Amino acid sequence: MYIWFTVLAGLALLSLPFLKTLFPYLGEDCVYILRSIKLGIRLVKYKKRKPFYSIVDCFLDAAEAHPSKTFLHFEGREYSYGEVDKQSNKVARALQAEARLKEGDPVALFLANEPSFVWTWLGLAKLGCSAALLNYNIRSRSLLHCFSCCSAKVIIASAELQDAVEEVLPTLRERGISVYLLSEACSIQGINTLSDKISQASDQPLPQDLRANVSIRSVALYIYTSGTTGLPKAAVITHERLWAASFIQAVCGVTSEDVLYINLPLYHSAGFLIGLVGAIERGMTIFLRRKFSASQFWDDCRKYNVTVMQYIGETMRYLCNTPQKDGERNHRVRIAIGNGVRTDIWSQFLNRFGDIKIRELYAATEGNIGFINYTSKIGAVGRVNFVHRLFFPYTLIKFDIEKEEPVRNSEGLCIEAAKGETGLLVGRVTQRSPFIGYAGNQQQTEKKRLRDVLKKGDLYFNTGDLLRFDHQNFVYFQDRVGDTFRWKGENVATSEVADILTMAHCILEANVYGVKVEGHEGRIGMAAVILREGEDFDCSDTYKKVASYLPAYARPRFIRIQPCLEMTGTFKMKKVRLVEEGFNPDHVKDPLYFLDPEKKMYVPLTEEIHRAIASREIKL
Repeated sequence: MYIWFTVLAGLALLSLPFLKTLFPYLGEDCVYILRSIKLGIRLVKYKKRKPFYSIVDCFLDAAEAHPSKTFLHFEGREYSYGEVDKQSNKVARALQAEARLKEGDPVALFLANEPSFVWTWLGLAKLGCSAALLNYNIRSRSLLHCFSCCSAKVIIASAELQDAVEEVLPTLRERGISVYLLSEACSIQGINTLSDKISQASDQPLPQDLRANVSIRSVALYIYTSGTTGLPKAAVITHERLWAASFIQAVCGVTSEDVLYINLPLYHSAGFLIGLVGAIERGMTIFLRRKFSASQFWDDCRKYNVTVMQYIGETMRYLCNTPQKDGERNHRVRIAIGNGVRTDIWSQFLNRFGDIKIRELYAATEGNIGFINYTSKIGAVGRVNFVHRLFFPYTLIKFDIEKEEPVRNSEGLCIEAAKGETGLLVGRVTQRSPFIGYAGNQQQTEKKRLRDVLKKGDLYFNTGDLLRFDHQNFVYFQDRVGDTFRWKGENVATSEVADILTMAHCILEANVYGVKVEGHEGRIGMAAVILREGEDFDCSDTYKKVASYLPAYARPRFIRIQPCLEMTGTFKMKKVRLVEEGFNPDHVKDPLYFLDPEKKMYVPLTEEIHRAIASREIKL
């Protein structure tokens, strides 16, 4: 028996190189699957516990287990788990007394990235209240819109946001909404101070009975979509979704000994769900910053021994654009979690800053399907495996770009995209992977529901994103529906065009979109760009780049030079206004250029050229 065991063990060892060649990602697949199953079992246990075990209970356990451990670093100060716990108790008791809050009440938080955001939310959660996380950059109409979505009767704002609150105060008062400012004093009638009440409140623990009816399906948060295509929508986040998002760090290999750097806005899902809530689940330390700073990023990492960073959108590119310094690899960062990094920037980042494990994600705040690239494959946003698909069923379906709708067969069912083919990602709505929708917006909720996909009567969540699965089971993000336009009968991916434009030495950033031209089908390519510091627009070099790397139908015929690109709080480019304004020099005050194929360069777009395009003297 011993001899046979030795032989089998020897054969297994000999076969390892063969298996590695045949299945190069087998080890990483196994680790990911085992971690996912383990976390799934934990979530099932939490669901069954009476009373329900929430992320707040997880925080309380951490505060009891290591009260003196640093939970937050912020602007030179340290706040331990025990301190944050006590401060959140004071917040809860002050709000209980002043605002008469009770279990189930929604409360709007209009706060910047600061420790008070953290303990105010924890205080609300201890009362069993849900929190609407308002973007601190929004004003006036957008602010009132976001506030009304969640039906909150209380708003808590930072002192530095007082002016924004005053702007809408008459409307808030008309609606009977109580306004609280995190300040010791305020002379504005209708705005109540809260900091003074918090300082006088007791820090004793609150009874769990106050949130006795909170369950896995209860609403924990309202997080607003970025609003790239209009007014933000309030995605409903249940406690189940809160737990699921918190596990992302664990899946990526983060431990309680790590230190996490959060410089993304806490009002959004990346900073709050993956960052803050994920850190609570791990019982780790956070370094919190008000705003992202590329110039101070690595100094912060070294000073606070950061081991895990977050990124989103263009943050990695901002880091790569900073002037090079000696000792750039002198840091302890080992994992970066985020989404939206371009392939070229990914490689550049690793070459410059060292062997950091990039864990690129694909997910939507309100969605029921997501992916994680748990390997080191550059450019992929995830990886397909059978366990993931079993628990969260999804598929890619063929999509008609021009009609902006799925392709259906004679039976009215959608057609699955083949491997290697770009398709629309849809996630089946099940009890395990629900789609709750948007608060106060049934019309937009219904728009995201797709019926009769693979069989009559089924229901899927429409992500609105075009993805591709390759033959190695990696997932690649291609574009967002609406960010792809059709010209000359061909589909154009805006991200691809933007990548080519930024190859021109004068262009720092490019926002590509399609605009309508009277008398023509589809939309023609246009780009709003910002130039590198000290550079003028190089009409010839830009033309050479687009002519060399893009087919004629994909080349942006119009260029708009802007001082800055309009962004959402998470670095997503806004396009709606740009599309509406088009390329008429009478309406657009920014410098405009037109691609002249005869001159083989971009030329200033004059009123004469615009009239010639409108009269079809110039053929596009």
